[in-house]
Amino acid sequence: MKKSGWIIGVIILVLVIDQALKIYIKMTYPIQGGFKIFGLNWARIHFVENPGMAFGLSFGGMTGKYILSIFRIFMVGFLTYILKGIIDQKASKGLQFSFALIIAGAIGNILDSAFYGLIFEESSFHRGNIAAIFPEAGGYAKFLQGKVVDMFYFPMINSTYPDWFPYVGGDRFTFFRPVFNVADSAISVGVTLILLFHRSFFLAEDKKKEEITTPEVDGVSSEISS
Repeated sequence: MKKSGWIIGVIILVLVIDQALKIYIKMTYPIQGGFKIFGLNWARIHFVENPGMAFGLSFGGMTGKYILSIFRIFMVGFLTYILKGIIDQKASKGLQFSFALIIAGAIGNILDSAFYGLIFEESSFHRGNIAAIFPEAGGYAKFLQGKVVDMFYFPMINSTYPDWFPYVGGDRFTFFRPVFNVADSAISVGVTLILLFHRSFFLAEDKKKEEITTPEVDGVSSEISS
């Protein structure tokens, strides 16, 4: 417990921030409501609900939602197992922190899918129509069928493709279009930290496995005596 106490603290902190912000947004704004961050056009709080995957992506209707939710739960268990092994091997705190972020992010979005449909009224596009929590008529969806609340939107570039671009020449485009949340950010930061700073740990583990599975043959000789 002493070895993993700070990791549990990181996970709880990310979850508290993620869920507090989601509940605040859900109970304060209608769909597509929000505000400019520091008055900037390219940095906004923009409330949308994501029926599927991260960063506003969707996945396969009701069946897809169940599959995705079950997959997320399985991945949390798998990542927790890996994290336990990393702690036991006394890997760097940075690697442990990275896995804690990924696990916290995955749990954060699972909570939305699992419970938000049960406890919230459905949000709508109409101004002033704010979703109530624990409505008398019940929630808007079944267990594991809730929508994930997203709110961070950074449309930094709004421009037009050059006319000579094939297929899309002259069309408008926006970068960065996806809308995301704290949980998505935690996952992205955790994965990025692993790729940038901690690949050597996994390369070293692969090398150890190769050394174990490939016995040394130098100096081995067989003599036949009669």
